[in-house]
Order: sequence, then structure tokens, then C-alpha cells
Amino acid sequence: MADDLLLTVPEVMARLRLGRSTVYDLIRSGRLRSITVGRCRRIPVSSLRDFIADQIAEAA
Repeated sequence: MADDLLLTVPEVMARLRLGRSTVYDLIRSGRLRSITVGRCRRIPVSSLRDFIADQIAEAA
């Protein structure tokens, strides 16, 4: 079930077609929310959807 809720950085990179450093920059800036599970960084699917919606709203 966690596979449906949380994405890895490489999965987000593939979905957004962005590089690794860009995804980490988005996380650092707070534009893309993430959590740490142990030593692993995970991005909730809801956070990715919110980020995309924010980008669409900014473009309009």
C-alpha cells in the first residue's frame, strides 16, 4: 500500500521529467513536500499532485 502513497526521488524525476538536483532543489525550497523514512526520502503522491496543480495555477 505504501507503494501507492509514497514515491522515490527517481520515480518523481521520471514523472516530472526533471533531473535529480532539480527535484532536490524543489524539496529544499519547500515547493515539493517530502518525508524521511529512515534514511530514505519519499514524496507523497498528494504532494506531487499539489505541486503540479500549483504549477498550472502559476502558469494561468
